[in-house]
Formats: sequence, C-alpha cells, structure tokens
Amino acid sequence: MTTKILVAKQPLIMGILNVTPDSFSDGGLYSGTRDAVARGLEMVAEGADIIDIGGESTRPGSKRVDATEQKRRVLDVIAALRKEIPDSIGISIDTTLVAVAEAALDAGASFVNDVTGGTDDASMMSLIAERNVPYCIMHMQGRPGDMQDNPCYDDVQQEVKHFLLGQVDKALAAGVASSNIVLDPGIGFGKRTLHNLMLLQQLAELCATEFPVLLGTSRKRFMGEICKAEDAMSRMPATCATTALGVQAGAHIFRVHDVWQNRQAADVAYAIKQAG
Repeated sequence: MTTKILVAKQPLIMGILNVTPDSFSDGGLYSGTRDAVARGLEMVAEGADIIDIGGESTRPGSKRVDATEQKRRVLDVIAALRKEIPDSIGISIDTTLVAVAEAALDAGASFVNDVTGGTDDASMMSLIAERNVPYCIMHMQGRPGDMQDNPCYDDVQQEVKHFLLGQVDKALAAGVASSNIVLDPGIGFGKRTLHNLMLLQQLAELCATEFPVLLGTSRKRFMGEICKAEDAMSRMPATCATTALGVQAGAHIFRVHDVWQNRQAADVAYAIKQAG
C-alpha cells in the first residue's frame, strides 16, 4: 500500500487481526498463522481495505510484550497474508517498537499504527521517514497498564488535538512526509465514557485538520456501559453507529473487528453525505 490509499474519497475499513492471547475482544482466536491468515482473507472478502496486525494487546491493564515475542507472533502472518491478498489491500503493523515495525515492513506491511504516537520509541519517526510509509499517530493518556486508573482532562478535545498536532510537528521535523500522517484521537485509551462521547461529538474539529483521521471504537467498553452490553462481541451495532457518525464528521479510516457490517454502515453514511 502506498499513500495513495489515504487520499481515496470513500471511507476505508481497517480490519483488526490480533494475534495475541489476551486482547479484550478476540484474544486467542487467531494465534496460529493458518487461522490468522484465514481471518485476514475473510476480512478482505468482506470489504476491508487494510488489515491491522498486532502482536501486543493494548487493552486496559495489559502487560508489555517484548520485540522478540511480537515478531514471533506477527511476521509469518504478515508474510503469508501479503502473498495471498491484492496489492491494493494494505497491511498495517500495530506496534510501538521500531524493531517490530521495521521487521514487519520487511515482511510485507506498509503502514505503521502506533498507539503511543511516537512517544514509546524515540526512533520510530525516523524509521517512518526512511521507509516513506503511512503512520498513524494516536493519543493515549498514560500507558495500557494504567491508562484507565484515573484519566482526567480539563478540555479533552483540545488536549487530544494539541498532543496530536505536537507529534505531527515532531514527525515532520524527523522527515516524515505530511501525506503519510494519520491522526487517531484514541477512543478508550486513557478516557472515561464522557471523554469518549465528547471526542466523538466534536470529531469534525479534528477532521478539519489537513490529516486523515482514523477512528477506533470497535466493541469498546464505553458503548457497553451505554447499551448495558457486557459481552464485547455484542457491541457490533453500537460500533456501526459510531462508524456512520464518524463518516458524517469526516473521519477516513475505521478500525473494526466486524468488517462487513461496518463496511455497510460506512458506505450508506457516505452516500447520504454525498447526496445532492
């Protein structure tokens, strides 16, 4: 995948493929290479534009996974999937570590999704500049192990936007092309339910920047609190609601577990937005 996909007019669906034993919704489901590749192919058939592969859970309270173990989990999956899917479908590596990102790019990934926005590994932005690939900068207050302990903001929308644009400045200074930068407000990462709702309510403000916005709400706990849905896998309709609203606000990439359902939601919302 090149940066060309980022300027496509229609919304993009990023399918989540966690090859981890402990992710909050799908941990352990696709831990073997064969099962993971089969799920990746299924998501492409369902309408995914990008497959996001991660070897470290970032759910609240999760523990760190070192680079060696992350690579063991993801590299064979990336290489095998790259051989099976069209060149037009992107493969993203979900990691905060340069060693993992570099190995994943060598194996066939073409997009780096960094939930720390470049704060975990100081050399990440230099790698992105060198490899000239799309890079998602996400906001997170704290780290996964403690991010939900007591997240506090005076103005969540402005603080998230300030952080993201500050990291953009650092990326540009490191030589990252502006056309490669994607922003993610980090729904559920160091935010209470009200913080998430406020970010979604004001999402158009972030989308008004020159950078594409990635929205990742899939099956997250704040929607379960609203809908009284304790089972994460039952929150697909709620996720589709946020996808439709995100399209209306101007978000461009939607990171989801349930691909065809959100593909439909995004396409209908986009058609409504474009009508007339």
